Amino acid sequence: MRLLIYGFGPYRNFKKNITERILKSFPLRKRVKRVVFPVRFDRSQFLRALRRYRPDAVLGLGQCSRGRQLRIERRAVNRRREQSGHKLRPIVPRSSRWLSTTLKLEKGGQARFSTHAGNYVCNYSMYVILDYLKRKRLLARFGFIHIPHDYSITKAKRFLAETTKRINP
Repeated sequence: MRLLIYGFGPYRNFKKNITERILKSFPLRKRVKRVVFPVRFDRSQFLRALRRYRPDAVLGLGQCSRGRQLRIERRAVNRRREQSGHKLRPIVPRSSRWLSTTLKLEKGGQARFSTHAGNYVCNYSMYVILDYLKRKRLLARFGFIHIPHDYSITKAKRFLAETTKRINP
């Protein structure tokens, strides 16, 4: 099984992104690809990675600025907002209001389930990828985890290691 794990680089007032730090220190494993995307509303960067690596499963990681627990996102909503105060716009006009994730992730004791991934690039990446997989009728499964910006790197890496072993033993 081929697994693609992605995260993001710095953005706004965050000079470091916890997901990039986790991915850069995550042990290399056969058939696991790691990608760190710039924080941009750029559909092509996500689709290029899917076409290049042709994964059987995709696990997205996003940094959240609030909260204390890991959040396993259950769905992506068809809306985006580039900046606070800007009007919400659809990601894909005349498409589903939301799309459910397809990779079942266990929350364990340090995570919770969420159905609101926000209106920024994390939710955007989720919707773009889920929409592409659906339209192309690809069997790759997709999941997403939000990690608080001040969360313990050690705990996050441990959770990610356990999660990826279940996905890709």
